[in-house]
Amino acid sequence: MDVLRISLQVLLALTSLFLTLLILMHKGKGGGLSDMFGGGMSSSLSGSSMAERNLNRFTVAVALSWAVSVILLGVVQRFA
Repeated sequence: MDVLRISLQVLLALTSLFLTLLILMHKGKGGGLSDMFGGGMSSSLSGSSMAERNLNRFTVAVALSWAVSVILLGVVQRFA
């Protein structure tokens, strides 16, 4: 049971770091803090590129794996 707990903790740490990096890679949508730090100077093209859509999909996949690892870690902690 300790091996499962340690592996889930490692998975949680890796997905947390990777999710943070993926979120920071997204471009700002405007009107928020991104404008304050120079993000408002981007072009006004409203269409999203294929790379942006893939980044969104990858971010959602990593976020789901993060959530699953949190839930599984809680279950293991509860019943172990």
